[in-house]
Amino acid sequence: MSTDNNSKGIVLIIIAMTLFAMQDSLIKFIFEKAALYEIFFGRYFVAAILLFCYIKFKKQKVSLKTHYPILTLVRVVLHFLAFSAFFISLTYMPLATANALFFSCPFFVSIFAKFFLKEFIGIRRWSAIVFGFIGVFIVLDPNFSDFEYKSLLPVGCAFFYAASMTITKYTSDKDDVNTQLFYFYLIALILCGAIYLFMGNGQLNNSNFDPTTQFIFREWFSNIEYTWKFILFFGVAASIAFLCIFSAYIVASPSVVSLFEYSLIIMSMIPGYFLFNEIPSGRTFLGVACIIAAGIYIYLREKVREQYIATETPVRR
Repeated sequence: MSTDNNSKGIVLIIIAMTLFAMQDSLIKFIFEKAALYEIFFGRYFVAAILLFCYIKFKKQKVSLKTHYPILTLVRVVLHFLAFSAFFISLTYMPLATANALFFSCPFFVSIFAKFFLKEFIGIRRWSAIVFGFIGVFIVLDPNFSDFEYKSLLPVGCAFFYAASMTITKYTSDKDDVNTQLFYFYLIALILCGAIYLFMGNGQLNNSNFDPTTQFIFREWFSNIEYTWKFILFFGVAASIAFLCIFSAYIVASPSVVSLFEYSLIIMSMIPGYFLFNEIPSGRTFLGVACIIAAGIYIYLREKVREQYIATETPVRR
């Protein structure tokens, strides 16, 4: 892989992380005037239209048959739960902190790979997982006599997202990317429709609720003249960001570009400071350093495992 291609991949990853940071900051900015699942619906709807246009433009075919209907449903529900937890956490948690805790995802992926994909994990990767969770503990800074358990929501997001990605890996042997994306958006939009029928008219909301709870239960489209432009941006930004990530992993070395995904934490600090006056503490920086170091080490050990499989050369784990 040439250096030029790696450079292009790095730029694409940074663009994607910048878009995600902008999305998160804008959700935090408008949450008192929008409904959580209204944002979900608009984001998925716009992304689905863009995906359809992309497939038509590329003249690709989509198989409507999934070989794993139950797992496909579970995968989408887990993804839905993951980002429900994450977007809710943005309403009361600094952007950089929420994203740092989300990067505990590689630790959960390794654990799920061990128990569900039957991958071997040696003492070094287990040590990295433990070290990473120590970083999570440092970031959370728990005071068990008065601990805010809602601070665990980004970790819950990482857990559900890792489970969703594990299922994606398992089902990818028979369901291609287009099929998985088709059912992802279809089921996600159906879930949004069910939620709208259940509480979309604000029937579960109460003016006495705190802002975070109102964000969950607020009536949909009650402020659409204000929120629609943000929701349109969320859908477009997410689509472009994922396209950049996929393209980066195609044109560049994954072992190089994957490390730059951690730039999302830095990207989140910028709008966090200028829009919300959020300044991470020294303890947060220490915990973030532990999480990043453990995540990088796990990825590098995974590359060693792949080389071992490819060459059948014994390697210490």
